[in-house]
Amino acid sequence: MIRKLSGILVLVVAAIALLSSSSCARSQKLESINIQPGNGTFATVDPNAYFLYKAYGTYIHPPQTLDITNQVTWSTDNPQVAQFKSPGVVSPNTGCGVAQIFATLHNSSNDVVSNLVSITVDGPPSLGCPTTSVTFNLSVIVTAGAADGVITSAPSGITCGTTCAAPFPENSTVTLVAAPNATKSFVGWGPNCNTGTGGTSSSCDVTLSSDMTVTASFN
Repeated sequence: MIRKLSGILVLVVAAIALLSSSSCARSQKLESINIQPGNGTFATVDPNAYFLYKAYGTYIHPPQTLDITNQVTWSTDNPQVAQFKSPGVVSPNTGCGVAQIFATLHNSSNDVVSNLVSITVDGPPSLGCPTTSVTFNLSVIVTAGAADGVITSAPSGITCGTTCAAPFPENSTVTLVAAPNATKSFVGWGPNCNTGTGGTSSSCDVTLSSDMTVTASFN
């Protein structure tokens, strides 16, 4: 009788373990997605360049981490800057700037979203891409007849008489234009104008490699 009860007890324990195991397997749930590596920068707008990312899913019941790169949906918040050509393979598109990439997967009635990774794409100024984050100040001093005309800049920033100094990106070229009042004339520029401009010309091109000052005169 004791042997019979022991055998029944063993069977019950085994059945409970089997049911627990199968129930846990059925309830396996994706908790989070982590995409690696981290932030990346492309030095130019080149659609042939690429970074390879992996998506790792963390599950419970039982706890484990799996490579789910080919299961997730890869997305970008700025497709003109960064695009996906295949799962995990991100390349520059036609624009420059910053895009956030991420991965999602529908699991257990929920959409699980990964961490965000920043993709920066640099490029030529012709695409409107910044070439540097360094800026220098350009200042204009009107040495005579300060009320006899206006100095403006392209790109905008300086309108002197009111605003006579502004910051511009390093190595950018700023064109200053002198516009005398109707009864006045422009006399000329001081130093720092590029060759071919300045003197008595109404324009002055300045390339900023440091903080610079240009003088101008009306009469």
